[in-house]
Amino acid sequence: MTPAGRLQAAIDLLAAVEEQPRRPADAIATDFFRTRRYIGSGDRRAVSDLAWGAIRQKLRLDWHLARLGVRPAPRLVLAAHLLLAEGWTLQKLGGHFTGDRFAPAPLAAEEVALLRRLAGTPLVHPEMEEGTRLNLPDWALPGLRARFGDTLPAEAAGMEAAAPLDLRANLLRTSRESARLALAGEAIAALPTPLSPWGLRVAERKPVTGTAAFKEGLVEVQDEGSQIIALLTDARPGMRVADYCAGAAGKTLALAASMGNRGHIVACDVSAPRLEGAVRRLRRAGVNNAERHLLEPGDKWRKRRGRSFDRVLVDAPCTGSGTWRRNPDARLRTTATDLAELTAKQGVILEDASELVRPGGRLVYATCSLLPEEDEMQIERFLGRHQDFVKRPIPALWAELCPGVPCPVEADMLALSPARHGTDGFFAAVLERRP
Repeated sequence: MTPAGRLQAAIDLLAAVEEQPRRPADAIATDFFRTRRYIGSGDRRAVSDLAWGAIRQKLRLDWHLARLGVRPAPRLVLAAHLLLAEGWTLQKLGGHFTGDRFAPAPLAAEEVALLRRLAGTPLVHPEMEEGTRLNLPDWALPGLRARFGDTLPAEAAGMEAAAPLDLRANLLRTSRESARLALAGEAIAALPTPLSPWGLRVAERKPVTGTAAFKEGLVEVQDEGSQIIALLTDARPGMRVADYCAGAAGKTLALAASMGNRGHIVACDVSAPRLEGAVRRLRRAGVNNAERHLLEPGDKWRKRRGRSFDRVLVDAPCTGSGTWRRNPDARLRTTATDLAELTAKQGVILEDASELVRPGGRLVYATCSLLPEEDEMQIERFLGRHQDFVKRPIPALWAELCPGVPCPVEADMLALSPARHGTDGFFAAVLERRP
């Protein structure tokens, strides 16, 4: 594809995202490229980078366009992004909006006039309100201020930076060092992650899923923060473990590896398609101690299995605010109403999952959220209702699980952030049922 052709494809992708405001942009992009198989892998990456760059800055771009009284249509949003964020000139823009085959139509006179007014304006304008200036939605600001205080600007910058590619070495098939060497043999350089003893961080963006190391189940794509959640679950060989919100079983795979395939894991979810999607991953990783269970209304499974699990992991559905650097569209499509609905749902899930924990067993509650409403506040409400559960402080547990590695937090509960820890934003609390 020509550079102008890539630009038009990015405009089309932005339009597709705008037409489905409640659907994740990565799912939309998957369908978009599936119907355009003539776009090769290199071009797909370039088109995605253009579109995702505009999505990442859309709160600010919309502010600039609204200030000029213009509706933020995809074509203008992308042009404004290239002008304000990527340093393009009006001349360079005009050289791509040519109307040639596959290229965007030429800029109209009014578009040129508008873009000329934008030229030279800083992307982050001093007249912006705090949320727009920090590239954060207004509904999330109170919680993020409570979490970060004076460090919020630095944390906000970390939340809009590009996310690294982290892998987890599958200890059922290899060691971390052997996995690193296998990747190096396929020209993919990776370094051990600083916190997770299982993790590898790929230095450059590479098509890891096409490697033999991935296809043979030596590595899985998993952010270091997510690996740490699995680590803190402390699932050991011979235990009975429930992964209560398993989804496509990313953490189930890590739990099975920490158990050495000995014991029993039940991967639960309310979505049959997500559980079906786990089958191939479990097979590729060589996991043979896990079964799947679909949670349905009226299901008696939880009652029959009450107080029988050594470990119960609740990776609760949440706003995903900790993953906004990876999923920038989520900050645009999530609302205050979503937050209220999710906190209510999290409380119910936590109650239900707690019924499975045996006396002396542990309940691990986790989210990929940075908002206290979904994290510490959820745990304090739960403990207020359940005197038979107590917190296991993270620093003491970390010392047992990762001797010699400094604990990333000092508080009783885990709170990771992109700026401070280099991971996605994750929260975890480890609760133990009194014997």
